Amino acid sequence: MDRKIVTRTVSLVTVAILPALFVGSCGPRGGGFPAGGQQIWSFDKDKAGSVPQDWKVAETAGQGNAATWQAIADESAPSHPQVVAITANENRGRTYNLLIAEGAKYKDLQIRVMVKANAGEEDQGGGPIWRAKDPDNYYIARWNPLEDNFRVYFVKDGQRKQLGSADVKANPRTWHEITISHSGTKIVASLDGKPMMELEDSTFTEAGKVGLWVKADGKTAFDNLWVARLDPRAKDQSE
Repeated sequence: MDRKIVTRTVSLVTVAILPALFVGSCGPRGGGFPAGGQQIWSFDKDKAGSVPQDWKVAETAGQGNAATWQAIADESAPSHPQVVAITANENRGRTYNLLIAEGAKYKDLQIRVMVKANAGEEDQGGGPIWRAKDPDNYYIARWNPLEDNFRVYFVKDGQRKQLGSADVKANPRTWHEITISHSGTKIVASLDGKPMMELEDSTFTEAGKVGLWVKADGKTAFDNLWVARLDPRAKDQSE
């Protein structure tokens, strides 16, 4: 398995402004896609207090006490009025809390999501997963304000392996944008519009689902998850 890693150290004090495409938008439910093979979830039209429609709560190395994921109101949200967040979480250690979008799968993609670290004693922050085969096999990019870093991993057969890391200092109580571009074996990971890592990895080469990830006891909010195929001519790959 070949890997090429480039890391950077930066100080982040501002949040990138999202394109107008995100504001107040909500993509089609399930596996449907607008022209160009993209989908947006703003979570604004989901029932408050419930798991968003067509999303599934899951865990990696769970102990049978899954975190509570809910669509909730947040006045600070990049798009109003709602976000999706972990509101209750008693997990610890190597348990990874997942929320997975059911339906379409992606191989070469760009995925973008807004993240806010609301709470967590052992862990905070989180980020998107992609090329997910199941709750034990996927790529993950996550920002952790407790560790002042931004990292990319893969999880294979439930075991996490770090691919790259960048040191960052970012306000945990404001929104930050994680963007991943993955084409073939090349991964470019950005935080708040700034490229942090360029990686090469061939662990997962097939299309998979996308979703959200939080470690241990973290309570994190997410908004405006956007995903698009890098080749818009590619056909949708649905279950």
